[in-house]
Amino acid sequence: MQYQVDDIKAFWDDLVQSLDQFQHSTIEQLAEQGERVLNDYRPSLKAIDSNLTFHFERNQVDGPVQLIFGCDGYPESIHNVLTLVGAAPQLKGIQVRAFNERHDPVPRTVDLGGEICEINDYWCSLRVLEGKLELSIYMEDAPKVLDMDPRVEAVMILLDSLIGEYEIMTRIWALDWYDLPVCPTDYGLIPLAQLRVAFDAVKSGVKPIGINLH
Repeated sequence: MQYQVDDIKAFWDDLVQSLDQFQHSTIEQLAEQGERVLNDYRPSLKAIDSNLTFHFERNQVDGPVQLIFGCDGYPESIHNVLTLVGAAPQLKGIQVRAFNERHDPVPRTVDLGGEICEINDYWCSLRVLEGKLELSIYMEDAPKVLDMDPRVEAVMILLDSLIGEYEIMTRIWALDWYDLPVCPTDYGLIPLAQLRVAFDAVKSGVKPIGINLH
């Protein structure tokens, strides 16, 4: 989508007026109030690029509020995320950041509307084929329709925490989903929790590329 520079300026001018109230917010207040305020600005964000997303985080009790922009896994929108973040004004007490970064420690569970997904439920394989990196996720009763299963969203959240959203989009060529075999180790699979170590061992030899979801 083509946007005008004025669209980005107008987005920030409008949003800044609402952000002062979050400079001293607790994590609970951010979760409760922040998303409600951001909802008012989603239409103007989508006018810049329909793939763009944003949310609040605060990793430490006394740390700054972080306003994180992403593009929902669409590599064609990476440039627009970086342009939008690069145009952000200075915000007291709030850091504007592009993409979800790795987390330490990696969360062991993800709560999606009361459904708890545990990292230990998932296994994976990581292969370099013809210079391209392929990641396969294994779970019990793997879904045939990905966007209908909350476990898929949980895995994507865990992947962001394990290796980072930007590297998922630029290093992983293909992401596939399969049923978990009875004995995963017999097929050379590793627990999802070990993915970061495996990924870091091979990523330098992989040319940055986009991602195809299968």
